[in-house]
Amino acid sequence: MQNVEQNIISLSAERNKRGLVQHDPYYQVQINRMHKIELLEEMVRFQEERSAKGKLTLNMMVRGRILFRALEVSSETDELRLLASSYRRHLEHEIEDFLKASAQLN
Repeated sequence: MQNVEQNIISLSAERNKRGLVQHDPYYQVQINRMHKIELLEEMVRFQEERSAKGKLTLNMMVRGRILFRALEVSSETDELRLLASSYRRHLEHEIEDFLKASAQLN
């Protein structure tokens, strides 16, 4: 029985090693198809979801990073560009911390 236990792998640990949890290609396609108003609406929806959950999940962090990068690139004002850039960097830091903490558990 002990030999069988050694063959068990953690799928989340493997995804972390491969970097797969750090990207969501389906959401990236959705965001790429949005125009500026839709991106702003998505930002509001993202913030409402975050408030409703009370915390950021890894999936939300990844999606938020994609969203705020798109807002940063498409922004017409310096204020929005700065806000989006700042929040994107914050999410990147949160993702990094989350992955480090999860690697320590495995």
